[in-house]
Amino acid sequence: MNEIWDLFHVRDERTGAWRASAESLYGRRKVLAWLRANGHSQVASCTVARCLNAMGHKGIRRGKAVRTTIPAKDGTRAGDLLNRDFTASAPNRVWVTDFTYVRTWAGFVYVAFILDVYSRRIVAWHASMSKQTDLVMIPLRMALWQRERDGHPVVAGELVHHSDAGSQYTSIRLTERLDLEKIAASIGSVGDCLLTG
Repeated sequence: MNEIWDLFHVRDERTGAWRASAESLYGRRKVLAWLRANGHSQVASCTVARCLNAMGHKGIRRGKAVRTTIPAKDGTRAGDLLNRDFTASAPNRVWVTDFTYVRTWAGFVYVAFILDVYSRRIVAWHASMSKQTDLVMIPLRMALWQRERDGHPVVAGELVHHSDAGSQYTSIRLTERLDLEKIAASIGSVGDCLLTG
């Protein structure tokens, strides 16, 4: 136990106080490997675990990577109307949309956004704890409402809504809403939106 305590603490040369070392981030496996590499070849894993528990120590854990773009199972989707040409002649002609995630203490928060290609301005965004279709529906409704409110309404048939091939963007609810608003759906390949391409 003394070896582990010494590994986790260093004395500050200026103040003489003890502080945590970089190795204090180690978990059971790395501490065990360090001890064995430094002459304690007979130490057992359970002994290290017991010592760490007695010290109240928990190592840093890496989280599992989150997959945000999951293609729809049926594979049916709109064509790519932009063909990687992310330019627009005026506002409200091409919007690109995507979402990402942010790790928080409470779990993952997903943030969807819509960017007007002409102005490079985020016209709407929405944060949610879920990757359901509402994550991408709400910013679309917000963007349409905000553009109308600002006196720059979307003209039916002029706007292209471009996204990647995630299941949220190929959902029936979103495609029906785009059709209702007379917005052309455009879907690139998986992970191939403006910000990820």
